[in-house]
Amino acid sequence: MNESGDRKGRPLIEDRLGERARIYGSERALLVGLQPPGEGATDSLREVELLADTAGVPVLAHVIQKRPRPDSSTFIGKGKATEVKAVASELDAEVIIFDGELSPAQARNLEEAIGRKVIDRTQLIMDIFAQRAATKEAKLQVELAQLRYLLPRLRGWGSALTRLGGGIGTRGPGETQLELDRKKINRRIHTIERRLVKAKAERALRRKRRKISSLPQVVLVGYTNSGKSTLLNRLCGSNALVEDKLFATLSTTVRRGELDSGRWALFIDTVGFIRALPHDLIPSFAATLEAVRDADLILHIVDLDSSSLEEDYEAVLETLNREVFTTDAFRPPILNVLNKVDLIDHDGERAEFSSAGVRISAKEGTHIDGLLHRIRTVLNQDEVEASLLVPYAASDLVHRFTQQGRGTIKEYTEEGIEIEALLSTHELGRLKKAGARIIACSSFQRE
Repeated sequence: MNESGDRKGRPLIEDRLGERARIYGSERALLVGLQPPGEGATDSLREVELLADTAGVPVLAHVIQKRPRPDSSTFIGKGKATEVKAVASELDAEVIIFDGELSPAQARNLEEAIGRKVIDRTQLIMDIFAQRAATKEAKLQVELAQLRYLLPRLRGWGSALTRLGGGIGTRGPGETQLELDRKKINRRIHTIERRLVKAKAERALRRKRRKISSLPQVVLVGYTNSGKSTLLNRLCGSNALVEDKLFATLSTTVRRGELDSGRWALFIDTVGFIRALPHDLIPSFAATLEAVRDADLILHIVDLDSSSLEEDYEAVLETLNREVFTTDAFRPPILNVLNKVDLIDHDGERAEFSSAGVRISAKEGTHIDGLLHRIRTVLNQDEVEASLLVPYAASDLVHRFTQQGRGTIKEYTEEGIEIEALLSTHELGRLKKAGARIIACSSFQRE
């Protein structure tokens, strides 16, 4: 269907939230990146090609510019821009994807020099999120990120986008910026922010209900496409979406799985992380970040078959430190789960990843029993017998331990509920944070 005809008669704002959050055909792309002198092809460039594949865009060729840092005017320099124009014309590429974030001036100069639509890594990731966002809140978060990205780029993009048409990287606010002036965009931003406040309250209610559950919460985190959803399906017998693409999962999924006879846990699959994640998309990870903060145990899923294994591993830890654990508050224990051993058994070098953890194959089911044993061990580690006085406001936590058979109510007093329970250090810390007072404890001094 012709894109302009598809838009005709539709309200622009609602259109962005609906059918236009997708790829319009398979635009052919040319991928452009920088390479420091003396170094080989970068993992970052390969990752952008995978992102393009996820977005449904075939990459025709790579163009590499060897220089230590981006050119302030055109990112790759005017001479290289001329070369890119010639290659794009020869291959009939419709879009030029740059591995990096272009400034508004760089994007404008490149579109004028090349004469084709130019997008950067940030726009590509936002485009994938817009295509795959399934919930109302996720769609609002993505639109908000796009609008904030668009605002400083309004000037100078108008003629280029009119001439080049829509498609990858211009979906949503990019395609409608000629019709929306700055005031209208700002009004839309404020409207979305108000709606997201309500959505946050609803998410908090769902999170509270999970906390009331007597089941420990085990959260799966990791680099995108590391195998989190496959492992969730293996542990819980569920059918969460599994694709060999980046960002196959863009929402949290909660499933119940059995740890051993009579004991269960809630396993929570989360959105995968990625290097250089666009800052404005961080709020789209709100449910993921909150689930990690509330976890009893974090499983860090590591793809042993990744060519950038160490960098991926550090990117996840950096994101957790920067976006989740921003204070000195208690952190849940983290267990490294080294996935895809079936792909590296005959590659000694790849098997030498130094981080200690449980080696498994979520796809083949290899060593899953060993993983469950480690999960049980970590959840039960440092358990102590304690007597506590818990305020009535935290009675839901008391219910959790009594339901599991690990706590007994001794007395109801004016100050709260006196209980005796077998607790992990994390659980004890959670009760103290909720206002509980320790009466007696085998390894903690009374405070």
